[in-house]
Amino acid sequence: MKISHIEHVGIAVPSLEDAIPFYENILGFKCFAIEEVEDQKVRTAFFKVGDTKIELLEGTSPESAISKFIEKNGGRGGIQHIAFAVEDGVANALAEVEEKGCKLIDKAPRRGAEGLNIAFLHPKSTVGTLIELCEDPNK
Repeated sequence: MKISHIEHVGIAVPSLEDAIPFYENILGFKCFAIEEVEDQKVRTAFFKVGDTKIELLEGTSPESAISKFIEKNGGRGGIQHIAFAVEDGVANALAEVEEKGCKLIDKAPRRGAEGLNIAFLHPKSTVGTLIELCEDPNK
């Protein structure tokens, strides 16, 4: 598996409406996209920071992973995951890490925000951090 860069850092927030002004007005970033990913029950907002992105995530249902993360975090948001871009395809990367004994959340790539192919590695196998592998299928 060849990781080329940190694609984004995912930050769970209780409300995009409340969080976006902080990133724009205080930190000076510009939100360039807001998107709902229905099958993940999440709305996302993206900011570019150099070659990396910040992805704010708001749950759209109490059953979403983001809503559950915020509930477990006392109603506050926080860093939820880190995403790495892989050059040799998410499916190949999943096969490689599973062969090395890593527990997978996703057995196969699925579509995520911005049209990326994504898959998550289980935090029980990653020293406690939720890891997302992603690739742009158009590159």
